[in-house]
Amino acid sequence: MKAAVYYGPRDIRIDDVEEPRINAPHEMLVKVKATSICGSDLHIYRGSLDGIMERGKSRIGHELSGEVIEVGDEVGDFDPGDPVTMAYSASCGECYMCRVGQTAHCETTQKAVYGFGTAFGALNGTQAEYLVIPHADAHALKVPEGLADDEVLTLSCNLPSALIANRLADIQPGETVAVVGLGPTGIMSLELALKRGPGKVFAFEPVAHRREYIQKRFGVEGFEPGGEGVEEIREATEGRGVDKVIEVVGSPESLQLALDLVRPGGTVAAIGVFTADRFNLNLSDVFLRDISLHMNGFANVQPYMWEAARLLSEGVVDVSKLFTHRFTLAQADEAFRVFADKEDGVHKVLIQPE
Repeated sequence: MKAAVYYGPRDIRIDDVEEPRINAPHEMLVKVKATSICGSDLHIYRGSLDGIMERGKSRIGHELSGEVIEVGDEVGDFDPGDPVTMAYSASCGECYMCRVGQTAHCETTQKAVYGFGTAFGALNGTQAEYLVIPHADAHALKVPEGLADDEVLTLSCNLPSALIANRLADIQPGETVAVVGLGPTGIMSLELALKRGPGKVFAFEPVAHRREYIQKRFGVEGFEPGGEGVEEIREATEGRGVDKVIEVVGSPESLQLALDLVRPGGTVAAIGVFTADRFNLNLSDVFLRDISLHMNGFANVQPYMWEAARLLSEGVVDVSKLFTHRFTLAQADEAFRVFADKEDGVHKVLIQPE
């Protein structure tokens, strides 16, 4: 079968690989109907995680809209033909960490992540024609009737992560809010935050078409990091800063910006994927200003997938507008390039094997 394979920074190739087979009774074989690229995949594409990827072997992708082809003897929740998706991290549902809701830290799978290299289980990826899902009953989800492929793709990672960000920030009606980073998950986080009845809402993003998008769609003003946005927000909040900040980037600069924006006693929910090994985090400042700092980049999305699916089914959020580009699996490298370089007004891409 065909699958996207990592060969090095900015080098994704479509290879012929051995067709996956069920080797354990808790596994199921799934045909990929559609997949996508997550912002965290760009760390792989740019080479930041080269040390955990086996060049020429490691497959990529962790967002899925699929169809069940075959199930192992212990799989009880799925049958061939079922539409399905799964959490980006594989979890058993039985260990201590799974039972307390920390599914990304599953003790059975040892924090395995689809398409994320040798350090995270060397699992197959979703950017392929087929894949095997281990511990299927524990972290896969039967797709509710009526959801389109683009909606389903957001259930593996993006939309549950946005839910987590809003839970951590705990935005109350009338509070001032800032969102740092307007990639797909950042935009979903912003949309959910607006449902909570905040007061003034601001956003920071270096890419112009993303700022224009949220201004046009939500009426929220976007600022370019490093500009006059921080001072404007301080003026709008009488010098205090905002009550809550959602950070969805994962860089030293974005975390510092979030801390610069938040008021004393405020909350920062940082769900960006941080890969740098050094940060200028001034703990004295966090301590003296009584800031609540939540770090949740390795998100435990499985417990939030059903809720995310309900939001889509009930029309509470609309993610379809974010899918601006479509590619075939053979064009995966081009899809990565366009998404990584933020070309042509791209927000999120959809990749189909056929």
